[in-house]
Amino acid sequence: QVQLVESGGGLVQPGGSLRLSCAASGSIFSVVSMGWYRQAPGKERELVADVYSRGTIHYADSVKGRFTISRDNVKNMVYLQMNNLKFEDTAVYYCNLARGGVIISNYWGQGTQVTVSS
Repeated sequence: QVQLVESGGGLVQPGGSLRLSCAASGSIFSVVSMGWYRQAPGKERELVADVYSRGTIHYADSVKGRFTISRDNVKNMVYLQMNNLKFEDTAVYYCNLARGGVIISNYWGQGTQVTVSS
């Protein structure tokens, strides 16, 4: 099994910054990617950013230029630096780890709330 624990969420004003962290533990092998998703009230969960083990990074168009994902393979951590936050960034942010095998297995953290409000 894989355990993912997020931290770093909170309340921030528009234009502010937050840094999310996710610590992975357990059966961490054959990792395909690690990343961040978010889910706002009444909306579906969406990809924010992910980083593949070979280095490829994807960002949602809505966060390009504002968010930066990084990964520490030694510490089994993934981070999301969020700058210039907007009201529409308010959501629960979930850490994701995709593990390869016969099929791809997805693991999720418990989520951390990010609220952008003045």
